[in-house]
Amino acid sequence: MIHNAQEVQSDLAKDHAPVVKLHSKYGKAIWLLSELDATNNIAFGLCDLGQGKPELSYVSITDLESIKHARLRVPMVEIDPAFDGKYPMSVYLEAAKANKRVTEDEALLREAALKLSI
Repeated sequence: MIHNAQEVQSDLAKDHAPVVKLHSKYGKAIWLLSELDATNNIAFGLCDLGQGKPELSYVSITDLESIKHARLRVPMVEIDPAFDGKYPMSVYLEAAKANKRVTEDEALLREAALKLSI
């Protein structure tokens, strides 16, 4: 993710595949992240807070790490170790906009890729 962030500095048109998927344990929030500014601990990617409006945005990793269960004090945001970003971020965004949520459904992602001519 750090390398991707450095690449974008010289080529704003770069369309990296997401590298990591984070999700809330007990909610619907999902973050597909492709870039990381390690100096400020800020990541860029597709952010879906579960309200039907996924968007490309920046998110503070420090803030995500600070979200804890009110009573148990355990982290509420987890990494999905099985996630494999197979498409560029633009495809995930297109599929998310069409479905009002982040999706990993292969048929929906292929449809989005075809629509974008990727």
